[in-house]
Amino acid sequence: MSVYGHLWGTDETSALFEDEGRTRIWLEILGALAEAQGSLGLIPADAAREIAARVREPVDLAAVASETRATGHSTLGLIRVLQRDLSAREWVYYGATVQDVADTWTGLVAQRMLAIAERDLGAIDSALARLAREHRDTVMLGRTHGQPGLPITFGFKAAVWLAEVRRHRERVAQSRPRLVVGQLAGGVGTLSAWGSQGLELQRLFLERLGLGAPEIPWTAARDRVAELVALLALIAGTLAKVGNEIYNLQRPEIGEVAEAATAGVVGSITMPQKHNPERSEHLVTLARVVRSSADLALEGLVGEHERDGAAWKTEWELLPRACGAAAVSLRLGAELLAGLQVNAERMRANVDAQDGYVLAEPVMLALGEVVGPRRAHELVHAAAARGRAAGLSFGDALRADPEIPDLDLDALLQVESALGAARELVDRVLG
Repeated sequence: MSVYGHLWGTDETSALFEDEGRTRIWLEILGALAEAQGSLGLIPADAAREIAARVREPVDLAAVASETRATGHSTLGLIRVLQRDLSAREWVYYGATVQDVADTWTGLVAQRMLAIAERDLGAIDSALARLAREHRDTVMLGRTHGQPGLPITFGFKAAVWLAEVRRHRERVAQSRPRLVVGQLAGGVGTLSAWGSQGLELQRLFLERLGLGAPEIPWTAARDRVAELVALLALIAGTLAKVGNEIYNLQRPEIGEVAEAATAGVVGSITMPQKHNPERSEHLVTLARVVRSSADLALEGLVGEHERDGAAWKTEWELLPRACGAAAVSLRLGAELLAGLQVNAERMRANVDAQDGYVLAEPVMLALGEVVGPRRAHELVHAAAARGRAAGLSFGDALRADPEIPDLDLDALLQVESALGAARELVDRVLG
């Protein structure tokens, strides 16, 4: 989509999934196969050279599409178009199946998607580390169930996000040996077409493409695809959580953070004053797209016998969708966090606006040493309810309650008394 395509994919994912980009990669795979076969004498050396030279040139995509529809076969259309220009036409794709090419392409997709994820997660990591460091001591409300709970710091919130992102970076690195592998297996996965040279051909072929060789063919084992898409769903989910948080904290009535304004971007054609949280909102949308694709990828784990098109061909639809949405999510996440504006004064004002009620926990704990923890909870809960009903500050509500003994309320009603180890935990994440 020339108008809306940027919302669902990037130039990098277009190069993997659009007709021209995907076909270019498939031609690269066919050339590597011919070269590997030629080096082992499985096809004539002249034929290997001719095929390898031909696949470096463009092909007529319209003709490929027409032949594909005419044959009802996934790659025979491409083979027929190549054969038109080759004297070595008998040796194109010799002994291989469509799934050899398509699964090897999937391995290359995994390789490039993991590289995109590692690069953009690295940028997100840097942005979050900066926010955590700069706002280690920036006091704000910690909220549970959407309501003020206890004070935290914004650095603590950013460090929670940062730790999650770093776990994803570990997952990306750990998954690479499992996912960046190709396929050369033949009809039922035994490499029978190439006899005793099958395993060596597989090694040489995949080595030329920079892919690992699987321990055994995976034509009927789709866990690699499921793992890739599930990993992208995890990453997109984290970025959506961050986006959703920023979306809410940007509400004017809260006003604690804001997306950086982009010149020329219009929030509304009827309400010109609006500055909409476009990036953070779209992160939530993108995560839903990737999660739905992960559901389909998991369905593909159940297939029949040695090959099953019903399970496998679903990947042709879900992979472009999941990878495109995940790539946009990573790009937007990096942009959002790099430009995030933090209003420390508003954060502190929102804490102060609670009239001390978010400091109930340290009061309850101190009172518990005198009257016991359960009784202390009852007393503080009742005093808070009466104080709010009467429009009193929390301190005044406590002082007005004759059942609450004298406490050092001036000390207990300081924000510092309720921050716990928030700042030390930031330091631990930053290392």
